[in-house]
Amino acid sequence: MLAESDRPLFEWRWVDRNADAILQRLGEHLALTATALAAGLVVSIGLAVLSLRWRWFYPVALSTAGALYVVPSLGAFALLVPFFGLSFTTAVIPLATYTLLILLRNIVTGIQQVPNDVREAAVGMGYTRAKLLVRVELPLALPVVIAGLRVAAVTTIGLVTVTSMLGMGGLGFFIRAGIQTTTPNPTAIIVGIGLSIVLAVVVDFLLWLSERALAPWARKGRA
Repeated sequence: MLAESDRPLFEWRWVDRNADAILQRLGEHLALTATALAAGLVVSIGLAVLSLRWRWFYPVALSTAGALYVVPSLGAFALLVPFFGLSFTTAVIPLATYTLLILLRNIVTGIQQVPNDVREAAVGMGYTRAKLLVRVELPLALPVVIAGLRVAAVTTIGLVTVTSMLGMGGLGFFIRAGIQTTTPNPTAIIVGIGLSIVLAVVVDFLLWLSERALAPWARKGRA
């Protein structure tokens, strides 16, 4: 395998020759990650609203999300290929479902932690249930929601590498290409893995910054 290759461990010339392809695959990785996170967040908010309205629904939704979370990614992709082909949709659906368990739990927990006196004050001011959720509960739950989003984002960035099996690209393309060549290319593998790690760290940091910007009261509370 890699030990049997005569190629050096890392070749900067290869990186220079493939700079455009690297940027393209990085863009694909970002697009898949962002779409999956956005879809997962929207669905999770909807499920959280239903869970808070009907308490019996929460364990059902959480168990279903948990069951989807343990489905092997390749198996999920294989099940969807007959319906959507080797497409962006086939890649995004399983990626989005893997975020549901994390996001649903954090959204519900965050909203449940909103003090009752705050809710009562808002209701006394004439807030409807929908206005209470959008203007009071979700903003106050932001620190917990973003914490879940950070975990979901890092997890999704790692899972996106598997979509290279569908020909969807992303940084996993370089990992697969580096392994499947006659002479293994360690540079391609390192680029695929390394940039995935860097991307995960950068996205996590940006989400952390967004929490500090959008929920400064939470930072003061921890001080």
